[in-house]
Amino acid sequence: MNSRCPFPQKPINKVISLALLTLTGLGAFADTVDLGTVGGNSGVSAAVTTSLKADRGTASSVAPTQANLSATQPQSFISRSFIEESTPPTGNFNTITAIAPSVASTPSTNGPGLSDQKMSMRGFQDGEYNVTFDGIPFGDTNGPTHHSTAYFPASIIGGMLIERGPGNASNIGFSTYGGSVNLFSKAPSATPVQSAYGSIGTWGTQLIGAAYESGRMAGSDATLQMNLQHMQSQGYSSGSGINLNNFTLKYQRPVGDSSLLTLFVSPANVTTYVTDNANGPTAAQMKAFGKNYAMNNNPASQGYAGFNYQAKTTDIEYIRLQSDLGNGWQTDNNAYTYAYTNNTWAGQDPSLYGPTGDSSLAITTLAKTSLKLPNNDVPGYLKLNEFRVYGDVFKATKKYGADLLRVGVWWEFSRTERHNFEADMTANFTILPGVNGQPAGVVTTGNFAQQHSHWHQYQPFVEYEWNAAPGMTVTPGYKVMYYGMDLTSASNQKAQIPQSYAYKYGASLPFLTINQRLDAQNSVYAQYATGMQLPPTFGIGTATSSAPAPQTTTNYQVGVVHKSDALTAAADLYYIDMNNMQFNTGTNANPNWINVGGGIYKGAEAEATYMLGSGLAAYGNFGINDANYKASNADVKQPVGQIPNAPNVTYGLGALYNQGPWNASLIFKRIGNQYNAKLGSQLPYIDNTDLNVSYNFKQVSTLGAKNFKLQFSVFNLTDRQNLVAASGPISSSSTQYLYQAPRSFMLSGKADF
Repeated sequence: MNSRCPFPQKPINKVISLALLTLTGLGAFADTVDLGTVGGNSGVSAAVTTSLKADRGTASSVAPTQANLSATQPQSFISRSFIEESTPPTGNFNTITAIAPSVASTPSTNGPGLSDQKMSMRGFQDGEYNVTFDGIPFGDTNGPTHHSTAYFPASIIGGMLIERGPGNASNIGFSTYGGSVNLFSKAPSATPVQSAYGSIGTWGTQLIGAAYESGRMAGSDATLQMNLQHMQSQGYSSGSGINLNNFTLKYQRPVGDSSLLTLFVSPANVTTYVTDNANGPTAAQMKAFGKNYAMNNNPASQGYAGFNYQAKTTDIEYIRLQSDLGNGWQTDNNAYTYAYTNNTWAGQDPSLYGPTGDSSLAITTLAKTSLKLPNNDVPGYLKLNEFRVYGDVFKATKKYGADLLRVGVWWEFSRTERHNFEADMTANFTILPGVNGQPAGVVTTGNFAQQHSHWHQYQPFVEYEWNAAPGMTVTPGYKVMYYGMDLTSASNQKAQIPQSYAYKYGASLPFLTINQRLDAQNSVYAQYATGMQLPPTFGIGTATSSAPAPQTTTNYQVGVVHKSDALTAAADLYYIDMNNMQFNTGTNANPNWINVGGGIYKGAEAEATYMLGSGLAAYGNFGINDANYKASNADVKQPVGQIPNAPNVTYGLGALYNQGPWNASLIFKRIGNQYNAKLGSQLPYIDNTDLNVSYNFKQVSTLGAKNFKLQFSVFNLTDRQNLVAASGPISSSSTQYLYQAPRSFMLSGKADF
């Protein structure tokens, strides 16, 4: 048995050790064959772990990000220890990813983790890369984007593997062509532990939680993990409070002598008080109310806090069975479901509010006429996005000496209900009657009647890891992507006519990766990979059933990795050819997708952690990212020049201290200049610096605790308030601006019993 297995070994067989190592292991990157993960690194000897057990005082034990020697594409692993010691307890997966090379995770405008954050990777936007949890791809069914506050608070994330590339054929998901952000649940503890934790911070932020670890149960070898968390805050932006609850349960036990069963359940609910179709204050609102203006207390206003909020409920469940069938065969089957319900109440146009009230309370009808509600009531709308997804991932491996054959298939089905109805907010959110023969509530082009849609997709794959020479692994692979959807609506989004249609897409995708181990500390790799992204199926912007062509990429990447006790380092070069680029010329609430031709993404990336001695380490990363439309776009009257929302550079610097009971980190991250199409100019760079210091008390008799950790954090230490988004040109009085939240403080404690 592998000596790194987290539990004492019994003759239960190697699949238990294998599963614990590949999905939830406590060891360092393990040198063992693995079944791979959906969206995760699937190279031979590339077991994904979620908590590094490297020797204290080594570079691997403290590195904020690092790559594996068996990498076949650029990657950055973020450990559970870094999440606990150096990221906000109120954070989520987008908060954590901010440290990684070429990742631009926009600082929250409401405070750390207190509002949805968006991130880009090499200029690829949310929806153009995968996000997975324990190997399960997840995202919205009206376009595979994500809501960072709705799923997976930081307390339940055991580690992350960020992959900047399509991976191998076994990397499965909606948008592998832009990369994958892979989240993993926490590893089970070998011994029983009960924990209580909490945080208090700026803007009335409060977090409280409890966690339970059964340890390895006598007689069954099973483990049970539970976590219950509540978080609330008033937030930095006026009227923009948040209230979040999450419960997570994970149960694992051997089945017979050759299988491991995992059950996982995680329901959550979050209420956020936020405007749906406004992107911060206008210049006039900032002058009157300050940069943090978002909503007001005037019930005669479309910006009234009582008219603008979102209530979201989510859940994700899976049943996973990993088995060793003997004769070199291993299987991994993961059946899952997840759901999302978002009920939104919103004022029609909160940007119109000023010191004397709203400048207009009118609705523009489909006939382009102004409509005033009786008694000067406030117009708004009610929006629903509700879906449930069912899926299954099956993988099997067969070992042939030093080689490995991997085959499998991912299947998924969804059902979605959506609507956006005009309403009288003053009259208890009453839906307005339709106009011009439209269904009730549909009175502007931004609103639509009930939408019913489904998607179904499958992705079979095959790949062969060939040990072609000493230390060299060559992995050719092939994957087929198939996607189909159908939609029915009495008055469809943008088209404003009854529609019923179906789309089908498919692609055949070849892959080839090579990894060469030079010695025990160094390796090089190269990758050729292709990818396809699901096209947007809503907000197409036409009255026809025509859908845009899917985005495709061809990727070429080379890199090098070094790992020693004193230094972890990795560097790479990449070149990506994209076709059929889709760009949203509307808003998130009212999208309008168009095909803007092709683009070329290219650049260089690096990350390193060096131990200076006495527990002190230095960290740095950079990404030089060049993203431009193809010059040939000019021939077909498509855009040329810099692709919007693609920073030209990102870099991070840090100092980390880890010795005795003390842990500390000072982390700086810069997001470079990027072109903002709506602003019509460059968006300046964005800086953020966080400081975290903690001390661990052992055997605290007054609390009866085995361990008590006290942590003090300062977020945005230098008090920068950079502009992070704008809805239009500076010259327009209607343009809205979003700024980085100012400096904030947090005190956290955790007791283990």
